Amino acid sequence: MQEAPFAVRECNSQGRQHSEPAHLYRSAFERDRDRIIHCAAFRRLEGKTQVFTTGLNDHYRTRLTHSIEVSQIGRTLARNLGVNEILTEAICLAHDLGHPPFGHAGEAVLNELTAECGGFEHNRQTLRIVDFLEHPYPDFAGLNLMFETRLGLMKHSSPYDHPDDRDEWPPRPTIEGQIADLADRIAYNCHDLEDGIRARLIDYEQLKGLDLFSKVAERQRLDRIEDYVVRRTRLSKGMLDFLAIDAIETSRAALAEAHIETWQQAAAHPEPLVKLSPSAEVGLCGLEVFLMEKMYLHPDLQASARQAGQWLRRLFGWLCGQPEAMPSYFRRLIETEGLERTVCDYIAGMTDRYCANRAEACSGN
Repeated sequence: MQEAPFAVRECNSQGRQHSEPAHLYRSAFERDRDRIIHCAAFRRLEGKTQVFTTGLNDHYRTRLTHSIEVSQIGRTLARNLGVNEILTEAICLAHDLGHPPFGHAGEAVLNELTAECGGFEHNRQTLRIVDFLEHPYPDFAGLNLMFETRLGLMKHSSPYDHPDDRDEWPPRPTIEGQIADLADRIAYNCHDLEDGIRARLIDYEQLKGLDLFSKVAERQRLDRIEDYVVRRTRLSKGMLDFLAIDAIETSRAALAEAHIETWQQAAAHPEPLVKLSPSAEVGLCGLEVFLMEKMYLHPDLQASARQAGQWLRRLFGWLCGQPEAMPSYFRRLIETEGLERTVCDYIAGMTDRYCANRAEACSGN
């Protein structure tokens, strides 16, 4: 497909914070994607919760598998809207780097514990990771990503993500960043539903009142599928496909109607231009409400969240009193970043299992 005029390209990019010579064989945004994939924070996503605690079942999503799934959806949307597919992929792969152990429950606890030093929000933490905490280069801190990649991470938006509103940033991301936002929302709703059915927290009878389920069940002929696993998978994939197609068609029309010519116009537009149709939006909102009531607030998951909160509070307090227990890299940050922020950075980078083990170990000291 022909590249759209509002696509981000190297020639219209605001570039990197630290100038670097061009690579012989890779574009700037390919280098961004590769730097993200190779960074330590990305690897640790394998051990971080999507919904269920890692180690409970090898088939449940982790932050790593989720990020790959978001990337796949994002690239499909980007290709069909004529924008920068590699930039979209980079934002999708990096959008969850700032999540602490134990998902949103962990984020809420760290925000409470760091209230006096600015709080904790995982979008800001993602940018902190790529701009400061990762340190693979001798001449500067961070990964030195392109401005538009960083903008997509800083302004990542969903019902559970609240972008920073600092004046120096455009009000919203480029079209590539907006694609990543919607791809994330499609992915976690469809796949959380699949995992909820797998965990037997949700059954098909509960779904029959959902508008989105009715549309997909008819198209996928779910009533003819007897195998429980096949039916569960076809439901999730059918919902994803329905929403992705709707997003492509609706966003094409919105972009044409808005007469967007540059990525800067897209970032300054008063509302997102990558979106679902009104009927599909109603259907997805209905699924989100359903998942909140039937899954995220399920007593079993709430019990896990309370346990995670106990681990985080115990470990945070212990490390504030015993900072020498942190690796030397983090100990060196205390002078400039402060003790509580440094302890927060260290804990936020942990996997679920490592955090739980450290919390259990320090309880005996």
